[in-house]
Amino acid sequence: MTTYFWFGVAAFGEIAGSFAFWAWLRLDKSVLWTIPGVILLVLFALALTRIDSAFAGRVYAAYGGVYIFSSLLWLWLVEGARPDRWDLIGAAVCIVGALIILAGPRAAA
Repeated sequence: MTTYFWFGVAAFGEIAGSFAFWAWLRLDKSVLWTIPGVILLVLFALALTRIDSAFAGRVYAAYGGVYIFSSLLWLWLVEGARPDRWDLIGAAVCIVGALIILAGPRAAA
């Protein structure tokens, strides 16, 4: 259960942190938006290190599916644009892939 919590924290940190830079550069917000952006991106990186795995690359690969799903939630809840069926189908495929990477049986090392 803690894996999912840390994936959620990482997704929020990455998406919100990146959005702060988007707001500054694309939405003409103040450069001060970059301060919470940097803090949130650091939170993102730290959160991924809390996930129990022997290999960072496996965590990053599994996180890709979580990131896509979370980005679509951001699109809908923060930006007010409802994901279409292709967004949802693509996210479902990615989540299945992330679950396979995370939960697949591993040979003893």
